[in-house]
Amino acid sequence: MDFALTEEQTAIFDMAHSFGQENIAPFARQWEGDGTIPKTLWPEIGALGFGGLYVSEDGGGSGLGRLDATLVFEALSMACPSVAAFLSIHNMCAKMLDSFGDEALKARVMPKVLTLETVLSYCLTEPGSGSDAAALRTRAERTSDGYTLNGTKAFISGGGYSDAYVVMVRTGENGAKGVSTVYVEDGTDGLSFGAPEDKMGWRSQPTTQVQFDDCKIPAGNLVGTEGDGFKYAMKGLDGGRLNISACSLGAAQTALNLTLQYMGERKAFGKSIDQFQGLQFRLADMEIELQAARTFLRQAAWKLDTGAPDATKFCAMAKKFVTETGSKVVDQCLQLHGGYGYLADYGIEKLVRDLRVHQILEGTNEIMRVIVARHLLANR
Repeated sequence: MDFALTEEQTAIFDMAHSFGQENIAPFARQWEGDGTIPKTLWPEIGALGFGGLYVSEDGGGSGLGRLDATLVFEALSMACPSVAAFLSIHNMCAKMLDSFGDEALKARVMPKVLTLETVLSYCLTEPGSGSDAAALRTRAERTSDGYTLNGTKAFISGGGYSDAYVVMVRTGENGAKGVSTVYVEDGTDGLSFGAPEDKMGWRSQPTTQVQFDDCKIPAGNLVGTEGDGFKYAMKGLDGGRLNISACSLGAAQTALNLTLQYMGERKAFGKSIDQFQGLQFRLADMEIELQAARTFLRQAAWKLDTGAPDATKFCAMAKKFVTETGSKVVDQCLQLHGGYGYLADYGIEKLVRDLRVHQILEGTNEIMRVIVARHLLANR
């Protein structure tokens, strides 16, 4: 068993890391204050091939595996996990369109999706359905020439900002089998947005409710087959869970790197604080935990790439373990900075805030435990 990255994978990581450090990290605090990410950034990222990371090469994408993609998100989140996570959402949507959209829809929308001229948002969660996603109520009624949508989506990253929305809607009976997926372009009549949410973290991502009031879309904007939308949404989430884990991992690595540097410079009782054995133990524990998280994440990504029957269980386990490890590490890094860690100038408190939501989205960590337990019980 070879745990080493290939030369190509190392190059992918290095390219993403270099881009992030040059084009994202210096501006991350400014964008957080502005509450938005400049739209001009996305075509630059698209030029790297990151607008369709695991869209097939035949479809114009990069055709990377899930393991390769985690390297991109780990590297970019070392600059800013909020920006990296938003790119993950776009890529989850792009993969759904590539995998399940018909040829006419793909020909119409995918060229600009891949270049990130069209930025995508994922609309599943509603005010009354979070973990119980199959209970969604946003409805799409068939008309003579398409669908009319009515309902509200909640906590949507890119609400009022993105260029199009991949939306899970109810077209049939209650439950998962009555859910379909549709594509709604910005500017469509009947599409509107709530006020921007005032969030703890991910503050550079505009987040709003997305509202549909007799919002009419053509029949060609149905993604795949009616009634299969929930299945599409869940397939997207396995990869999304790996990506958000990678974002936790990269941000925690940055926090540890900053802490190592700070501890070498900060003096107390006549010597730098990295010379106190008790604090060295904390550094060692964080390194051990991050290395374990990285190995677990890459194993789960490998299982998803190879179609292993227990891939969903491993994605859930990795998501729970890695996101909790990331939050634990950044919190410890803040503690080791003392009062300075609480100041924005040192870059740690932002990471504490940004990473907290990773235990909630892409399926809460409680739901990850449910998934794991169900697999265990089904295979005893």
